Amino acid sequence: MDRVIEKNKWSAKRILPWVGGVAIVGLIAASYFNTTGKSKLNVDEGKIMISEVSKGSFQEIIPINGIVLPIQTIYLDASEGGRVEELFVEDGAIVKKDQPLLKLSNTDLELDLANRETSVFQLITQMQYTQNLARENTIRQQANLADIDNALLEAKRVYDLNNRLHKEKVISEQDYKSSLNLYNYNVRRKALIEKTLKQDSITTATQLTQMKETVARTQETLKLMRKKASDLVVKAPVAGQLTSRNAEVGENKVRGVRLGQIDVLSGFKVRADIDEHYISRVFIGLTGEFTISDKTYKLRVKKVYSQVTNGRFQVDMEFIGTPPSDIRRGQTLQVRLSLSDQTQAVLLAKGGFYQQTGGNWIFKVGENGEKAYKVDIQLGRQNPEYYEVLEGLKPGDKVVTSSYENYGDMQELVIKKESKQ
Repeated sequence: MDRVIEKNKWSAKRILPWVGGVAIVGLIAASYFNTTGKSKLNVDEGKIMISEVSKGSFQEIIPINGIVLPIQTIYLDASEGGRVEELFVEDGAIVKKDQPLLKLSNTDLELDLANRETSVFQLITQMQYTQNLARENTIRQQANLADIDNALLEAKRVYDLNNRLHKEKVISEQDYKSSLNLYNYNVRRKALIEKTLKQDSITTATQLTQMKETVARTQETLKLMRKKASDLVVKAPVAGQLTSRNAEVGENKVRGVRLGQIDVLSGFKVRADIDEHYISRVFIGLTGEFTISDKTYKLRVKKVYSQVTNGRFQVDMEFIGTPPSDIRRGQTLQVRLSLSDQTQAVLLAKGGFYQQTGGNWIFKVGENGEKAYKVDIQLGRQNPEYYEVLEGLKPGDKVVTSSYENYGDMQELVIKKESKQ
């Protein structure tokens, strides 16, 4: 007898499509929840740094590196070019003011100096010769004037006598007119000689004045030439230490090249590099401090260099009070420069989180301490220990301040408590 075999409704062929469909739906749902929900990451409590936001006294301070330099540095540049003939002191030597340091030779300059000295000598000789000629001419003119005075005096005597005799009809008209003409002639001669003498005196005086001015100018030029020649011997302008000497015997140095420098040893200053971000906030009078040998010393900004190089500018700082006794030139100091007075502010401890967030957001720990959520914040000023919080956090909040390097785009941290043994 035949038996009816029931057909299996859930055969493999019918189940597989259903399983595949469910899997696809599951993947779609998982993808949806992963993209629309908050991404989470489990972190161990012992491997993160949790800090509490507080309110307290805040002063904006930036750390800068300063180099100890002499209080003043005088640079030695070649006023005239030449060949290095002799070195009088070694690099690093302590020198006195006006002490010779090295000697240059310049044949062209020395020859020019000799020519100018000869020119001045010739001008002076010519002036003296002109003065002698003028003096001799004056003497001749004065002698002529004396002769004319004598002739005029005699002509006047004869004329006066003949004039009286002519009136008495004693002498002829011819004799009278002859004596009158001779008298008038000598009067005109005297006037001419006097005019000539006066004009010669004016001309000679003008000529001598011009020659004296020429000699004076030439002597000034000669003085400058001698000064240039004397500059071939380079001397210390101040007392101090000769450093960075750049000259060896036999070298040729052109005008203006740096030969070395003199460091004044009467004191020190600190030169520091600062990020250009602070250039508008750093000014003369700001104070800073540094610690050396467990003692704190203060500095004051005395000069700000406005030129920016590679994103940084420089300042010079002077010591307030007595500097450390063991400080040395070239020593590096860790200076804390104060940019503001102390004020009350909401404070957030510094940490590695800033490198990934730029201070724009942070993970804030929930009240139960089990999770930390991403929140937006705004930070202001800073010092070596704290950031100033402007928005997003309040005193008492707890935040994760350690590095976020491995957190990627996580929106939430699940904090796993350490199990107690």
